Amino acid sequence: MNTEDREQSIRNLIAQMTLEEKVSQLTYTSPAIPHLGIPEYNWWNECLHGVARAGLATVFPQAIALAAIFDEGFIQEIARAISDEARAKYNEAVKQGNRGQYWGLTFWTPNINIFRDPRWGRGQETYGEDPCLTSRIGLAFMQGLQGNDPDRLKTAACAKHFAVHSGPENQRHTFDAQVSKKDLFETYLPAFKMLVEQGVESVMGAYNRTLGEPCCGSTYLLKEILREKWQFKGHVVSDCWAIRDFHENHKVTASPEESAALALNNGCDLNCGCTFPYLTASYKKGLVTEDAINTALTRLLRTRFKLGMFDKPETDPYGSLGREVINSEKHRKLALEAARKSIVLLKNDNHILPLDSKPKKILLVGPGAANPHTLLGNYYGIGPRLVTILEGLAEKTRGKYGINLEYRHGCLQYEGNHPSNIQFGAANDAEVVIAVFGLDGAMEGEEGDAIASDFNGDREYIELPPWQFAYLQQLKTSGKRIILILTGGSPVAVPEDIADAILFAWYPGEQGGAAVADILFGDAAPSGKLPITFPASTGQLPPYEDYTMQGRTYRYMKEKPLYPFGFGLSYTAFRFDYLIPSHKEISSGEELKLQVQVSNLGNRDADAVIQIYVSKDDRGEDDPIVSLRDFRRASVPAGGSIMAEFTLSASIFESVNAAGEQELIPGSYTIYAADAAPLPVAAERGASKPVSAKIVVK
Repeated sequence: MNTEDREQSIRNLIAQMTLEEKVSQLTYTSPAIPHLGIPEYNWWNECLHGVARAGLATVFPQAIALAAIFDEGFIQEIARAISDEARAKYNEAVKQGNRGQYWGLTFWTPNINIFRDPRWGRGQETYGEDPCLTSRIGLAFMQGLQGNDPDRLKTAACAKHFAVHSGPENQRHTFDAQVSKKDLFETYLPAFKMLVEQGVESVMGAYNRTLGEPCCGSTYLLKEILREKWQFKGHVVSDCWAIRDFHENHKVTASPEESAALALNNGCDLNCGCTFPYLTASYKKGLVTEDAINTALTRLLRTRFKLGMFDKPETDPYGSLGREVINSEKHRKLALEAARKSIVLLKNDNHILPLDSKPKKILLVGPGAANPHTLLGNYYGIGPRLVTILEGLAEKTRGKYGINLEYRHGCLQYEGNHPSNIQFGAANDAEVVIAVFGLDGAMEGEEGDAIASDFNGDREYIELPPWQFAYLQQLKTSGKRIILILTGGSPVAVPEDIADAILFAWYPGEQGGAAVADILFGDAAPSGKLPITFPASTGQLPPYEDYTMQGRTYRYMKEKPLYPFGFGLSYTAFRFDYLIPSHKEISSGEELKLQVQVSNLGNRDADAVIQIYVSKDDRGEDDPIVSLRDFRRASVPAGGSIMAEFTLSASIFESVNAAGEQELIPGSYTIYAADAAPLPVAAERGASKPVSAKIVVK
């Protein structure tokens, strides 16, 4: 159906509806209207790292782990696999008459909020702390979900949560995020802007207020920025029951009728919740017009038409996708590759890893080793086999003749052991101890889901839980070599000397244990990079409720972190040979080309992640110390070199002023090519020495 015919069909449908029928279509549980041929539809569907909450699906690594891969093309491939499974599930469900929740085609993904504070339990859903990385990975995921035809969507993606949303979870229904225009447009909004400009179908409003207005009814966010400034044409959905918060918690309205009207009039089209049914009463009270209802309904029907819900089945280009693609062998292999690429090697003293010297006895210890919840994070599907780290190592050592793998639980995941039950003796005979500690989805996550959290899914402190740390300290006194594997979706602060080697495995998905084993034994080289700074302690963090960016993330943090943004070691050493810019001066509208040569000094092929940063030499107190502007993952052969070329616009040197406006300020800038944020701590931890060049902006 062409665009003109589609729009006429929408007008014809709306013209035949009663007011009550129109209002019924503005909630996430949209009932059928049989006499108009409109089927029942449930708008609420999830696919954060695989189709979620709808039974069997491939479980890929959690979103924060996908960001650690620093590879847009690969992320898009994962999202295409997810959308294949989504279409297959939808096709099967429709055949069975199932129009229920989690079986549709409108997915409330990706979460492109900025992970500004590592205590936020939902930070695991994001792509980290940096607006450039978040924008690029979020866009790749969106494009993989939606496909290449803007008028024929494969599935519909949703950029959430708009805007300035990142905890605290226990205050999200009442909190007012106060933020400067500079921070708003420099940090919190760039990813939303990019996805909107590139055609994301939906935007979800946040629970909180921002600058005094509830986000799902904000004149400033929804009308002035989203609709007018960015010209967004898709539909806006509320977060679930967020509109009810207007009168019950934010206290900006006095009744459900007023709340529904405020949201609709300011551009929210779809209510996940129970408030929009009051729009009929709002209309009778003169709070909304029928034209406003028609506008919202037009946007929603347009999405359904673009998804092919009113087309003949034989014209559906995705109609042949069936259950055979769901958790297929191809997708399981993709999940394994993703897990391998996402794991970050933080420390490797004396090259203890990989374990290619084949120790005779390995003790595997720790509550995370056999816990499948350390694979999943939140918003997950169900795989037929979730490979825990215990299972991955058991399978791996089965093929390594003569290795004796022994497993002990060691200590509890969520609380300390009874004093009489501490287990240390098994370490005495081991040549190496692999200790699996950290977090799982019961300890951090969304409000209500993280059942072992005392802070509604958030964390009070970022250090390793004290009972786990105490056990590790005792284990260290054994004098054995210790390889520490940390799981979680947010930074975990541990003393750098607690172990000989440290791997951060995130929530690595259904193949996580196999991927960890591959890394440990050298069948894959670690290549993940941190998408978020790991502070050394909770004491380095500003107050959690403060949304000012000063002191936060690698761009503004003056304290010395434990590990910097972009950091991650390999089993080889890379050298950045040189960075050559095409010219030394640049003006607005011009492009800058960079040539970066990277050499692999080791004896094994490996992936390097080349990161391009910019710093203003004469920066002000409010300017970022340094900012990521581009990146690329590239394979570098053993003993060889590659030349990477980047083409960048003059906009990479732009700043955001106090009014929230982009401006290109003349002066001297330094541009870096590095494999971690070019901060002193990166070199201390073993990152390659960056190369740099001076550029004059005229």
